[in-house]
Parts: sequence; C-alpha cells; structure tokens
Amino acid sequence: MRILLVEDDAMIGEAVLGALRAEHYAADWVRDGEAAARALRSETYDLVLLDLGLPRRDGLEVLRGLRASGSAVPVLVATARDAVSDRIAGLDAGADDYVVKPYDTDELLARVRALIRRSLGQGEPVFRHRNVTLNPATREATVDGKPVALSAREWAVLEPLLARPGVIYSRTQLEDKLYGWKEDISSNAVEVYVHGLRRKLGSDLIQTVRGLGYVVPRE
Repeated sequence: MRILLVEDDAMIGEAVLGALRAEHYAADWVRDGEAAARALRSETYDLVLLDLGLPRRDGLEVLRGLRASGSAVPVLVATARDAVSDRIAGLDAGADDYVVKPYDTDELLARVRALIRRSLGQGEPVFRHRNVTLNPATREATVDGKPVALSAREWAVLEPLLARPGVIYSRTQLEDKLYGWKEDISSNAVEVYVHGLRRKLGSDLIQTVRGLGYVVPRE
C-alpha cells in the first residue's frame, strides 16, 4: 500500500516515514501544502497522513481541495491542533480520522491499518481467501494455518489482491504500491514477486488476466 506523509517537522517526519516503511508501506514524504497538493494531483495513494499546520498552504485547504476533486482516499489528520473546534473542522472538511500530537506510533499505525481496511470494504482485521490468511497488524502470512515468510515486496503485491478478490490490478497499479519516489523500478519486478508468491502460496492463487494484469479469483 502507498501512503503520502505530509509533515513539516523533520524529526517527526523521519520517524513516521521510518515506521511506515518498516511496516512494508511504500511512503512518500512532503513538507508543505503546495507539495502535497501537487503529489495528490499526480500520484495515486491508499492513504494520506496529513498535518494541518503546514507552510505555503494550510492542511485544511489541502484537504478541502482533495475532496472537491472527488477523491475518496482515506485521510488521517495528525496535528498539534487539539481544540475540539479544530477536530470538528478537520472531520467536516473530509478527514476520516484524527490523532493529536504527540501520538503513539503504534496507535498511529493501527489507525492507518483500520482506515485502509475500511477503504477496501473489509471489516475483519485479517484478510482470508481459501487457505491463505494475511494479518496486517502482525505482518504474518499463513497457508493452511502454517506460517509462510514473505518479503516486504511480496507482501505489498499480495495485500491489495487478497483484500479485493475479483478486482484486477494492472502491473502499473501494483508498481505504485511497491515503490515510493526516487526508488528504481525494475521492468519485471511485479512478475518476479508474483512468481515468488505462487511458489509459496499455490500456483492458482494469483491469476494472470492477459493484457490487463493480475487477480485473486473470488472463489
């Protein structure tokens, strides 16, 4: 999954970026509202982690512009503005959740998982399909109840496919979930990770749809 982190405080930004990447998220970090607006116009994200007190353009303005464009991407506001009126303003502007600084990183990551899960139409915290399960909270994968070791990139390919059986993801869409900015993209990366997943989880779990991409079948 790919996340946009919008945070102008260097210390907080570095810490959160590291925590997101440790959880296998592809994460991009911008430090002002103008850069955030540009990123949201040009890239596709699974979640936005948004500070409000930003230079060049306020976070609420960024949020209102995002919703005015028709985007439904989940937005988690993380800010030092702790007044009730500020929380109300953020939620009414289109935020999906709100956490006040200083926050616990584990709680922040749990909120991220919950928002992504809901955006995928998943109520259960564990993704299950046939004999395969994924637990985003523990980063554990199993086949027939037995643990299977997945690399971070294999996980990043499998999670969206398993979370939405029947939905075809193109190679480009999967690449977007694998890589952040400034990361080199191998021309056959997705194919390599799909091959590895088939070897570990079963050859029929991920199917190739010729000319379109990859899908985990509904049944």
